[in-house]
This record gives sequence, structure tokens and C-alpha cells, in this order.
Amino acid sequence: MKNKIALKRHFFLITLTFCLFLTLFLIIQATAYHTYTKNFNQKIVAIIATLKEKYPSLKEEEIVAILNEPSTSFNLLKPYYIDIEKDSIVIENIASYKLFLKYQLILCISLWLILLALVYCYHQKQSKEIHKITNYLEEINRKNYSLDLDRMSEDELSILKNEIGKTTIMLKESKEHSLQEKQNLKKSLEDISHQLKTPLTSIFIILDNLQEDPNMDIEMRENFIRDMKRETMHIHFFVDSILKLSKLDANTISFSPAEIEVKTLIEQVVQNVSTLCEIKNIRLEVNCKEEISLVCDMPWQVEAITNIVKNCIDYSIPDSRILIKCTSNNVYTHIQIEDFGTGISKQDLPHIFERFYKGKNAKTDSVGIGLALAKSIIEKENGSIQVKSSSKGTIFDIKYFKL
Repeated sequence: MKNKIALKRHFFLITLTFCLFLTLFLIIQATAYHTYTKNFNQKIVAIIATLKEKYPSLKEEEIVAILNEPSTSFNLLKPYYIDIEKDSIVIENIASYKLFLKYQLILCISLWLILLALVYCYHQKQSKEIHKITNYLEEINRKNYSLDLDRMSEDELSILKNEIGKTTIMLKESKEHSLQEKQNLKKSLEDISHQLKTPLTSIFIILDNLQEDPNMDIEMRENFIRDMKRETMHIHFFVDSILKLSKLDANTISFSPAEIEVKTLIEQVVQNVSTLCEIKNIRLEVNCKEEISLVCDMPWQVEAITNIVKNCIDYSIPDSRILIKCTSNNVYTHIQIEDFGTGISKQDLPHIFERFYKGKNAKTDSVGIGLALAKSIIEKENGSIQVKSSSKGTIFDIKYFKL
């Protein structure tokens, strides 16, 4: 703002200087005219006085009439080498003309020098601004994005400076994003390493036992093999989930949306979790009308909702129930999943969709990736998921928007 005022002040000085010199020029012109008229009138008066002295009978009206007669092309002064169309009869006017011409010349030169000085100052100021921009660009190339472009003037370079500012902000955000991505990658690798380390350690221990005791009891050997298979399946599930999340992040998965009945989707989810429900004797109660439809990639959405229902089963009390309700309106299709378990603590609730996050009540074999994967899949197909919880249970609200 200050720089814009300075630019206006600079323009005002140029305009004021021009107006001042124009005023002085007009004053000189008026003074010259007044001087020429005064000198000429004095000579006319002297001529009239001489005529009256020599010709007393000559009346003043006749003299005035002669002076006001139309000009004639006849030049009475030609014998005296005076051209009335080019030369001044009054000698004083010639001297005055030269004097005023000198004043006008000095005035024009002064105006030119002052305007030249103002333009030079403005050019110098612009050169300094360009030098500042150059220095800022050099700092950007050195990856220093802490620039203060607001202190620079707002003249014709404003567009360039605005673009530099946008570029600086973009590079700064890119740098911060890159650092955040590196930190996230580091944390993810640590989490992945930790998640793989536990089952792999168990497998190594089992293998050592089997190798050291070739005559091991058959029942114990079968238990070891069963445990090793469980840990292998655990690793398989974990690696498969990581690969799916990575593909979702990289946008390398091509969804194939099609219109399906939501009831069909829920039936597939129920089938996927039926064994888990039998283990804890949990009833799945579904309230979904057949006419409710949804445009989505069914296999992916089945996986997403299956992960959510599995989470509800894990935190449900045995012999309880889980409600799945489906509704639809002109804006979105709504799937609500409600359990009556122990609920999610207030400390864990904001983080349950974060990768590898495990709450205080999480199962020991949980990898903390199912809900993160579900959220990514749902959001990829223009959906959203929210959760609310209390000590009486948890409700997941999934909305697939139609617009």
C-alpha cells in the first residue's frame, strides 16, 4: 500500500512540474505581449504628438481613422530596408523578443532536465526493484522461501511479483508437504516393520522348535503348524492391505462403478463376516429395502464395509447385536452400522481412521489398517464416513453422494 502511494506521488510530481512550467510559459507569453504592445503604443503616441505639432489642423479623429484603416500591402518603409511582414518597426520589441525567447528556451530546457531527472529516478527505483526480485529468485533457488514481497512497490512489476509470490508459496508448501511425506513414510516403514516383526518372530520360533525336536508329539506339531499358518495369514492380510492402500494413494486403481442394489452389497458383507459372528454369537440385523440402489464398484465397497463391520464385531460384547440400516434421498445413499459394544474412547475417536493406529482397547493381533483402508475406498467413490461413540456402542455413518 505504501509503495502504491509512492507511485502516485511520483506521477503527481511529474504532473505538477508540467503544470508549473506551463503556467510560467503562459506568463512569459503574456508579459511579452504586454511589452510589445506597450513599446508599439508609445511609438504611435510619439508619432501622433509630432503630427499634431507640425499639422495643428489635423484632427485626432482623422489620426485614429488612419490607424484603424485596413492594412495595405504598400510598404512605405521599404526604402529603409524594413520589411513590415518580417521585421519589427519598433527596435525595443526586437530586443524584448530576444530576451523573452531566451527565457522560453531556458524554461523548456529546465522542464526537460527536471522531467529527465524524474524519469531517471523512477528508472533507478525500478532497477532496484528488479534487483530485489533477482535476489529473491536466487534465494528461492537456494530453497529459502521466507520472502517478504509486500515491501516491494506495486507498479508495473506487480504482476511479476504476484506470480513470484504464488510460486514461492507453492514451493514452500511443496517443501513442507515433501518433508511431511518423508516423515509419514518413515513412520509408516517403522509401523510396517513392527507389524511384520511380531508374526515373523513367532514363525521363526515355531520353525526352530520343529527343527530341534524332530520327534515332537504329533498334536503339538499340528498346533505349531496351525499357529504358523495363522501368523502367515496375518502377514498376508497385512501386506495385501498395505498394497491396496498404496495403490489407492497412487491412484493406480481403476474403479468400475455400476448401479447395484444396496441390499445385495450388504448380503455379501454379511456372508463375509458370518463366521466371526458365530464365534461371538452376534446377530446381524439388516434393514434395507430392495429398491435402494447405489452406483459404485461393488467388490471394493464390499471390502470397505466388511472392514467396518469386522471392527464392530471385534468391539462388540458376546451375545449382542449389530444393526445395519440403509436409506436413500435425492442427495445421498446412507448406510448406518451400529454396534452395542464397549465403545471408543474420546482420546481414540479422532484417530481411528489413521493408519496403524490402535486404541487402548485394540486386540493384540490388530494391525490398525482396516478402517483406514475402508475410509480411503469410500472416499474414492464420492463417499464420506463419520463415527460417533459412547459407552453404549458405536455408530458408523456412511454417505454416498449422488451429485
